[in-house]
Amino acid sequence: MKILLDTQIALWAWSQPDRIPKNLRTAIIEPENEVHFSQVSTWEIQIKFGLGKLPLPERPEQFLPPAIHRSGFNYLPIHDAAIYLLDRLPLYHRDPFDRLLVAHSITGNYHLATVDQQILQYPALICPGSM
Repeated sequence: MKILLDTQIALWAWSQPDRIPKNLRTAIIEPENEVHFSQVSTWEIQIKFGLGKLPLPERPEQFLPPAIHRSGFNYLPIHDAAIYLLDRLPLYHRDPFDRLLVAHSITGNYHLATVDQQILQYPALICPGSM
């Protein structure tokens, strides 16, 4: 299974893994699953860090690359297809980062790992154990 992590799930994986629902944690560590960290999340983390809304032990450009590498997550650049899908998605979720993660998961056929209930309204594949 191809899994795309919601930003919150990735942050929890690196700092508070016990906050991730057990079945979802199991799916993330399952060796046959491909786990991906989206460039969308890099953008979200940088914006929120810059606004003072997301404390990190160091700046995002110093924190993220080693965290991604240590975790074994694959870094997934955003593709235009996901961006172009945005205007066709209903506005169930107002957060632009979450909407872009949904579009990224749909266009890449990824199972989205999330605990965000609003995302369930979208026609995205949801990773088992997410909710």
